[in-house]
Amino acid sequence: MSTKHRNDTDNYILSPETEPFLEKLFFNNRLLFLLIFLGLTIFLTYSAVNIKPDARLEKLIPLKHPYIMNMMENRDSLENLGNSIRISVENPNGNIFTAEYMETLRQITDELFYIPGVDRSGMKSIWTPNVRWVEVTEEGFQGGPVIPPTYDGSQESLEQLRQNILRSGTVGSLVANNFESAIIQAPLFEKNPETGEQLNYQEFSHQLEERIRAKFEGQNVKVHIVGFAKKIGDLMDGIKDIGVFALIAIAITFVLLVLYARCFKGAIIPVICSVIAVFWQLGILNLLGFGLDPYSVLVPFLVFAIGISHGVQIINAIAIESAEGKDKLSAARLAFRDLYVPGMLALMSDGIGFLTLLLIQIDVIQELAITASIGVAVIIFTNLVLLPILMSYVGISKSGVSYLQRSANSEPKVAKALSYFAHPTVAPISILIGIALAGFGFFYGQDLKIGDLDKGAPELHPDSRYNLDNAFITDNYSTSADVMVIMVKTPTEKCSAYQTMDAIDRFQWKMENVNGVQGTASLVTVSKIVSTGMNEGNLKWRSLSRNQQILNSSIQRAPAGLLNADCSLAPVILFLSDHKAETLEHVTAAAEDFAENYNIDGELEFLLAAGSAGIDAATNQVIEAAQDRMLVFVYAVVSILCFITFRSVRAVLCIITPLGITSVLCEALMVYKGIGVKVETLPVIALGVGIGVDYGIYIYTRLETYIRDGLGLQAAYLETLKTTGKAVAFTGVTLAIGVVTWVWSSIKFQSNMGFLLTFMFLWNMVGALWLLPALARFLIRPDQIIAKERLRQQRQIADD
Repeated sequence: MSTKHRNDTDNYILSPETEPFLEKLFFNNRLLFLLIFLGLTIFLTYSAVNIKPDARLEKLIPLKHPYIMNMMENRDSLENLGNSIRISVENPNGNIFTAEYMETLRQITDELFYIPGVDRSGMKSIWTPNVRWVEVTEEGFQGGPVIPPTYDGSQESLEQLRQNILRSGTVGSLVANNFESAIIQAPLFEKNPETGEQLNYQEFSHQLEERIRAKFEGQNVKVHIVGFAKKIGDLMDGIKDIGVFALIAIAITFVLLVLYARCFKGAIIPVICSVIAVFWQLGILNLLGFGLDPYSVLVPFLVFAIGISHGVQIINAIAIESAEGKDKLSAARLAFRDLYVPGMLALMSDGIGFLTLLLIQIDVIQELAITASIGVAVIIFTNLVLLPILMSYVGISKSGVSYLQRSANSEPKVAKALSYFAHPTVAPISILIGIALAGFGFFYGQDLKIGDLDKGAPELHPDSRYNLDNAFITDNYSTSADVMVIMVKTPTEKCSAYQTMDAIDRFQWKMENVNGVQGTASLVTVSKIVSTGMNEGNLKWRSLSRNQQILNSSIQRAPAGLLNADCSLAPVILFLSDHKAETLEHVTAAAEDFAENYNIDGELEFLLAAGSAGIDAATNQVIEAAQDRMLVFVYAVVSILCFITFRSVRAVLCIITPLGITSVLCEALMVYKGIGVKVETLPVIALGVGIGVDYGIYIYTRLETYIRDGLGLQAAYLETLKTTGKAVAFTGVTLAIGVVTWVWSSIKFQSNMGFLLTFMFLWNMVGALWLLPALARFLIRPDQIIAKERLRQQRQIADD
């Protein structure tokens, strides 16, 4: 409120009859609530330090998507096609046919065998007995293990090894195309079969680094490791960077708060309360049984940012009251009275907006929604209640009050210039610019893609160790790490029937001609190879036999994973060139088209899709379906809450329109930066809207207050800029500076989130300060606001 308004009504404002219930409750029992807050902080901090990482595979995939339901239903039959790692051992000084290299490869295979979490029965390397060679001779098939029991490292045995590898069909899969490296492949247990404990990916990744890479890379070999567990382990290691960036952000925020308030107490209290909010949030999460995954670990900083945003508003209000001569307690009470309604509205908008992420049926996003909402809920207590109670004891220092008084008495040149955004001549220009920006963002954002746009692990930088390892394996082997598995389901003992095999053969032919498919493998592949071998290697026999007995004979020794125990499931493995969104769209569309034409209920079904690429495809479809719906719900919830508070559609338009333009521009920026909509980027827009709405609510609340005092729109906006507007500008810049440090994170998705959040923090601030008053010039009618205020006062006087 204006100084004049305050001075004229001091007795009324501070009278017990006008104190709201919550103000009486908290400030008349300050010591009691401080003790309660202290007890809760100690208890929840103890709980917070015991929170554990949680990056289970099931959390990162859409379990209710048909693809994933099919995969989980047939998981036991998809042997060696689930979570696994691949270790490529390279000889940088030549090929693999040396005694020293082969001995090192044997030692690495043995070492991996004993690492907890490895499914030893499914391990494959040229040193394991389940990797065999087969050849056709005059006497029929002959074969044996690739490395025979007679191997002794001599030149003769190495030459025999070369022949065995060439006859084994492992070139391009377990042996590099240039024979300079070999792979050890190991499926993993999701849970320890003895203890039932979940596999700790970070610990498993450390075991690989310590017992494989660090131990053996000094023995004239280079080790390259890829797989879901290794990727998640590297991401979890990157969490330490998040802690460093959080400390940097806290330090930057504190310094800027000191410069802003010229008061140490006014700077340290909001930081302390916001940090307390983070510990409360983590403690509650631990009590509810949640852990931290690589995505939700970023949320505590957002909670800190939201807490600072509201804390600055309260400190600013207390400073204004103190500059007008109020004592510490009165200043805190009046600040609480002025701000708890808009603060509650803003935080409720944040929390419910975050809860709209529950619409996305992926556990990691749903847990992120719950995590963020809990954080917002605790801010209501730590920053809207605890902060003013603490300030009622410590107060604003004399230096802070003097600085504010000098600022109030000086000519606010910047605020005066910005107030022209509400001028009748400037406002139309601002709105035209806003429309142009919205149009540009909408047009450019049409090219926004769903899913990954880069090769390798998009969560990590291209030059990360993991992506360099992945690039090496992709460049030197024929079998891609991006695998999609189509499950062909039949009645028991019918997977090898000619009708089934013929349909699979047609399916493979179709898929091999789809752009993005490198190759395929199935029972049909094995059958054709065996049929050719049984007929002296004549390629004319490389086809399916219509004789069922010959078919059955040709798949007797099919590798594990190409059919299940009762021959009711025959997976078809598609090796893809990459897992980019466009590739997955082409492949799944072609597979679904084939399934629609060939599926026969109860007899033959082509079910999509397992494998890493199948999971990615399902995730992309869930995100694409939920993206627009989530945004609609976010804006609908925020709009409804604003309408309930301000009882004006015009007010809602003033607050929401700048947010909408920011969201559209954010999507355009994602296109420009080559960032797709994925698990880690989809929540950013909702989070940006949730935090950005705070600016608009505080600005509009203060603007309406000054209009009710009888000021014209531009004059009211000038007063708003000198108080709340100043705090909003400071908050936006401070939060942007804090989060922009994420751009230098070793984790790419954190870097992307930092970039996008910086943009949204700044543009939401700009929208609130620039476009909101321009919209108010055309949408808000000061005479009606004044009339309503007079009517309210008359009714209150009559009631008294």
